[in-house]
Amino acid sequence: MNPGVDIRVKENLKDLKLSAMLKQLEPHLRDARENQQSYEEFLLNLTEIEVQTRAENNLKRRLKDAKFPLMKPMETFDFEKAPDLDARLVKSLLTCEFIEKKQNAIFMGRSGTGKTHLATALGIEACRKGYRTRFVTGCGIVNDLVEARDDKCLKRVLNRYARYDLLILDELGYVPFSVEGAQLLFQVLTERHEKKSIIITTNLGFADWTQIFGDPHLTSALLDRITHRAHIIQCVWDSFRLTDSLKSML
Repeated sequence: MNPGVDIRVKENLKDLKLSAMLKQLEPHLRDARENQQSYEEFLLNLTEIEVQTRAENNLKRRLKDAKFPLMKPMETFDFEKAPDLDARLVKSLLTCEFIEKKQNAIFMGRSGTGKTHLATALGIEACRKGYRTRFVTGCGIVNDLVEARDDKCLKRVLNRYARYDLLILDELGYVPFSVEGAQLLFQVLTERHEKKSIIITTNLGFADWTQIFGDPHLTSALLDRITHRAHIIQCVWDSFRLTDSLKSML
C-alpha cells in the first residue's frame, strides 16, 4: 500500500473507532496479497473481525453489568441430580422467548436444589442474546432502594431497575422485609408487570409469602402480578450440597 494511503486509511479507521479493523489491517493486507483475494473478500474478512470483536466486548459488558456472583452457565448444571426438573421447559426458557413475551419464571424449593444456578444460567443466556440483565438478592435490592430513598435519588434507582430486560431476584424469602422495604420492592415489581421479565428464586411457597412482605393485601396484589403468565418450577429434589456432603462422609 502506498505509504500516504496507508497512513490515511489507519487515521480514518481510528477516527471511525474501528479499532479491531485497525489492529488487523496489516496481517489481512498480507493475507490478501498472498492469496490474491478480491477487494470484496478482503473487506468482508476485515469487517467480520470488527463485528465479532464488538459482539464479544458487548457480551463482556453485559455480563459485568449483570453482577452475577458466580458464572454458572447451563452447561455446568447437573440435570441427573434434578430428576423431577422439566428439562423441556428449561430448554424453552433458554431460548429467552419468555423475555420477549414479558413473562416471568419462579423457581421454588429448599436451599441447595440449584435454583440460583438455574436462574444465573438463564441470565447468562439472556446476556448472550443481547438482553440487559441484572442479578440481585432480595435483601440486596431492598437495601439499595431504601438507601436511594434516604439519599433522595429513589426515582433514578427505580428507573434503573425498570430498564433491565431481565431482573433476577435471588433468595426471596430468607429474610423478611420492613414495611418500607416491602413497599419499595412492590413498586419495582409492579412497574415491571407486563413490561419486563423477572426471575425469582425462593424457598417459600406462595402461601407463606406474607412472611416476607408482612401486609397480606400487598402480598396478594404482588402475587397476582408476578404469577400472571409466569413459568413456575418446583425444585422438589434433594439438596445438591447435602447429597455431596453425605457422600463425602461415606
